[in-house]
Amino acid sequence: MASAPKLAFSHFGFFVRDLERMADFYSRVLGFTISDRGDLDTPRGKVSLVFLTRDPREHHQIVLASGRPQDLPFNPINQISFRAENFAALREFYRAIQNEPVSEISPVSHGNALSVYFKDPEGNRVELFIDTPWHVEQPLRIPMDMSLTDDALWNWAEKSVRELPGYKPMETWRAEMAKRIQ
Repeated sequence: MASAPKLAFSHFGFFVRDLERMADFYSRVLGFTISDRGDLDTPRGKVSLVFLTRDPREHHQIVLASGRPQDLPFNPINQISFRAENFAALREFYRAIQNEPVSEISPVSHGNALSVYFKDPEGNRVELFIDTPWHVEQPLRIPMDMSLTDDALWNWAEKSVRELPGYKPMETWRAEMAKRIQ
């Protein structure tokens, strides 16, 4: 089978109930900048859009769209994940969300990542994470104590995955995966 043309993830959009509240949350708390906004006529009626980015090379990384039903019985968004710059940034975001109208704040280790999950003001699950230098088989979710010092937490994280199935340095896993993706 011939290899597929290169493809890179660019952005995602999702429907919201309160466009201004969500634009405020993603810009004020997570540091996105509103790059554009406006209304668009669609076959289903007018949709208001807010475009957000944290990268000047990308017009938008998130698109918020009006029109999410108030009584939606099931949230089709499993999670929205953002890679933090480093562990200090992850801690800073963790502290910031403590004072926001979010729910289900849950710091965890996946072995290959240290993550903080929470539900945004409209109940969408958000993951903020950093990569670790290890790979273990997934899925894996181990509750993580953010009150530990940086050194203690990193020592705990490595110790907790060293004996798990598939444990190896991430560079080894990446080299193996690169061969499979070709």
